[in-house]
Amino acid sequence: MAADQLEFEERETLFIEVILPLSLAKNYTYRVPFDLNGQVAVGKRVVVQFGKNKIYTALIKSIGKTAPEVYQAKYIIDVVDDHPVITKTQLEFWDWMSDYYLCNEGEVMSAALPAGLKLASETIIVLKEEFPQDGEVLTAKQEILINALKIHNRLTIDQVSALLGQKTVYPIINTLLDKEMVYIAEEVVEKYKPMLKSFVSLHSFYHEEENLKQLFSVLERAPKQLNALLTFLKLSKQQSLIPKQQLLEESDCGQAALKTLLDKEIFVVEKRPVSRLKEQDDDFVMNFELSETQVQALTQIENEFDQKDVVLLHGVTASGKTQVYIKLIEKAIEKGGQVLFLLPEIALTTQIVERIQRYFGDAIGVYHSKFNNNERVEIWNKVLNGKYRVVLGARSAVFLPFQDLKLIVVDEEHESSYKQQEPAPRYQARDAAVYLAWLHKAKVVLGSATPSIESYFNALHQKYGLVTMSERFGGVELPVQEVISIAEETKKKKMVSYFSNILVDEIEATLKLKEQVILFQNRRGYATILICATCGYAPKCVNCDVSLTYHKTSGKLHCHYCGYHQSSINVCPACGSVHIEQKGFGTERVEEELSLIFPEAKISRLDVDSTRTRNGLQQIISDFQEKKTDILIGTQMVAKGLDFDNVTLIGVINADTLLNYPDFRAFERSYQLLAQVAGRAGRRDKQGKVVIQAYDDKHRIIAQVIENKYQEMYTDEIRERREFHYPPFTRMIFVNIKHKDMNLLNVAAQQFATALRVQLGNRVLGPEQPMVGRIRNYYIKQIIIKSDKNTAITKVKSVLKEVILQFQSQKDYRSAIVQVDVDPY
Repeated sequence: MAADQLEFEERETLFIEVILPLSLAKNYTYRVPFDLNGQVAVGKRVVVQFGKNKIYTALIKSIGKTAPEVYQAKYIIDVVDDHPVITKTQLEFWDWMSDYYLCNEGEVMSAALPAGLKLASETIIVLKEEFPQDGEVLTAKQEILINALKIHNRLTIDQVSALLGQKTVYPIINTLLDKEMVYIAEEVVEKYKPMLKSFVSLHSFYHEEENLKQLFSVLERAPKQLNALLTFLKLSKQQSLIPKQQLLEESDCGQAALKTLLDKEIFVVEKRPVSRLKEQDDDFVMNFELSETQVQALTQIENEFDQKDVVLLHGVTASGKTQVYIKLIEKAIEKGGQVLFLLPEIALTTQIVERIQRYFGDAIGVYHSKFNNNERVEIWNKVLNGKYRVVLGARSAVFLPFQDLKLIVVDEEHESSYKQQEPAPRYQARDAAVYLAWLHKAKVVLGSATPSIESYFNALHQKYGLVTMSERFGGVELPVQEVISIAEETKKKKMVSYFSNILVDEIEATLKLKEQVILFQNRRGYATILICATCGYAPKCVNCDVSLTYHKTSGKLHCHYCGYHQSSINVCPACGSVHIEQKGFGTERVEEELSLIFPEAKISRLDVDSTRTRNGLQQIISDFQEKKTDILIGTQMVAKGLDFDNVTLIGVINADTLLNYPDFRAFERSYQLLAQVAGRAGRRDKQGKVVIQAYDDKHRIIAQVIENKYQEMYTDEIRERREFHYPPFTRMIFVNIKHKDMNLLNVAAQQFATALRVQLGNRVLGPEQPMVGRIRNYYIKQIIIKSDKNTAITKVKSVLKEVILQFQSQKDYRSAIVQVDVDPY
């Protein structure tokens, strides 16, 4: 006993710095109980108490022997993992992200970890062993709860709700707490549970041939049971594990017959953990030969990699960039590495996954927001243990625990979807991928037919390598493009609803040839605004300073900012007039009008509203691919890398909505979007046609799209940006200050800007009201910091951090929300 005591005293006292999934300015340090010393390691999760009663899962960032100076370290409660769930390289990446994008490590942790790896604190109600029973008058529901606790001893809040059949159980629990009959314990539960599936096997007794023969004679009088046995034996020759569901379906024996076989102990059922992810059993390999242009591009990329870590692949639409990516991925895997393939939208994964999965089989994983929490944990673990060599994903895939990353491919690198808007960290996945690759000593390929101005600027200034593919794969010609003036057509009375005569004729001709059409309208909904023709009243959102959009499918008015909706109006609530007019139009209206012009055509819509269900998007795309749909109408979703071999006509309903957007990137974005939409036409052996309708048909951007003059657009844009001090010649930081009190916000924002100007001078612009000045009942003021190349961005950021700290320490402004967006483009 004395020896044991001595050993215990000689153990070292360890302290761990942990990251909590909260927005805290500093990380906390906890003490490790001696019996857990051997279990702690960097990257493991631990259960800790933070605050009075709250229990959280935290990640160990570092282990040391120094106690915190300003507070007494609490003990950790438990260690969750046997092995680290994140790597040291990931922690370095998180450090960089919190520093660069001016957010806290807890916010990065919340964004990075799947919810299934963040433990939940559930309140447990426990019955006191000695509680006063005499003289206590209980209600019927309190009696039910106490009796249930006598049987089970402890119940969660959810279980109490189910037991009592009501959601609001807190008053009942509080009364019992006051009576000192129960107490509350906080217990952390693991959210991730493996998916279990029932498998059927034959009892070991019937593995002997003689016993099996006897069984056949016994089952002769029970045809359904015999059929189940025969089906089992047939399946067991083809596969080692037979799922219960498959046996039921193929034998058609019914649940009763199977239950009888289980009761007789002829069959045995056991539950086994199975993958939630769709396995790719097909080892089919696509043997394709690269064209001369593709071989040249591949060689150039590899040569550039000798000198530079990042290469921009500028290839026109349908030039065959995906095949070049596949060859690069192949080579990275041959070296034993992992590959991250980033796509801007999950809409793109549907098609590209099919192609790449055929090529790489089970070595490929897909990671995006439509997967549920359990599936995400599964993917996370497969990347961590190296089972997945290739990961295809949207922007959040940069957070996965890669062990040996060799290559990152960022497809459609110009896309704004790579930028995270809400919540923090407001990171740009393309830029984050470049830093992640540097940490892993990996290479990066940025691919696009219309590169972002920033990336092209970096390539021309030798920061990135540049490789160009100017021919379409297979020698297919670029589509014929035609611009139609809506104003002229309206004057000549040649408009049919929102479509010019020319576009209607082209659609008709295309449908006669059994070919397909894509129409682009960058507005969803039915009518952009409802307005009273008598007094000018227009319904607005109660929470935001925006007009409501009418959606015919729901028959309601919707806010596209906060999700608020209300019934549509037939009578003006301001003046009582019944003259309510619909102004503007979205994809719903285009779909309706088109179905009147072409009643025989099968029309479908691709926008946020039509793809809300998990498989909705996949269904729309596969129907179009299988030619079940003739015309696809969509928002910018249709522009993003989709590849359909039978599409020969693209129609842009109204290009002006893009060109007239108040943003310094409006022309660049318009060029990219129009060129990408046009690129969907004629992608196999047929030359496509593009019809662009616009009021301003002579606009330089439209002319540059028609003539495929990217360099000319780049030169015009870069000249203006140099002159007016916009990126890439300056670095921009947006500071949004929000409050529900407009007057307090005005004073607070002015004071904040003044404090910044003291140290940063005329680099600070504002505060001004942004385009939408109120969202979700919060008024917004925006301050813009423009930092030129001569000013160290680190100095600007440290000044900003200091000002935020001083601002938030003032009692009057504590309730104001400060949001920082670094590189808001």
